[in-house]
Amino acid sequence: MAATPRLRHHLVWLDEAGWAYAQSCAPDATHQQVLQRWQREQWPLVLRRADPDAAADELCAGLALPPDAHGDKLRIAVSVPQAHVRMSRAPLTLDEVIAARPALPASWDALLLALQRANLGLSVFGSLSWQVLTGQPYLRPQSDIDLLWQPTDHSALARGLPLLQHHAGLLPLDGEIVFADGDAVSWKEWVQACRSDARVLVKGARGVRLERTDALHCAPREDERCPA
Repeated sequence: MAATPRLRHHLVWLDEAGWAYAQSCAPDATHQQVLQRWQREQWPLVLRRADPDAAADELCAGLALPPDAHGDKLRIAVSVPQAHVRMSRAPLTLDEVIAARPALPASWDALLLALQRANLGLSVFGSLSWQVLTGQPYLRPQSDIDLLWQPTDHSALARGLPLLQHHAGLLPLDGEIVFADGDAVSWKEWVQACRSDARVLVKGARGVRLERTDALHCAPREDERCPA
């Protein structure tokens, strides 16, 4: 099996032994039943930030159920040996999500297509991704569309941010900029930091930290202003 990625938001499918291991670690019957259903349906888990005490060969993943009547989601964290991952892949692309034709508010369709035409190479996570992956009703009127974006260089970052800002005025957009080493920053926080010369919260595979924008791979050169 190819090496399993350790990037947050990547999708992983467990083998039989992996599911058995996860269920044996479940804290109660409710969690066990949810994991059993995930196994029957062959739905993926999503990689999350590693627990502080996670072993080098251990993957930390999880799932979220659709929101209940109060808008609350049951979230289940799972840790399994990497050897029990039978398949993995990057998050769903925006192209894949649009092709799946999920049930969306009518006002979202044209705007998502406009984002697609912008050709930023966007991926999707969160409620919209879960709804496409499982067919369950995750989306609510107040749901965000969570986007992952890995700009190839500073020029792409400078071109793409105004597009995201524009569409965020029309759609409930949220999400992260992903840098070459897998570190991620909220793109809204990045815009604010660039305006105020503040530090940003960087989410890595094993923890979070505060950094200046020029410490990250796609930050502008010293003679360039930070795109906003």
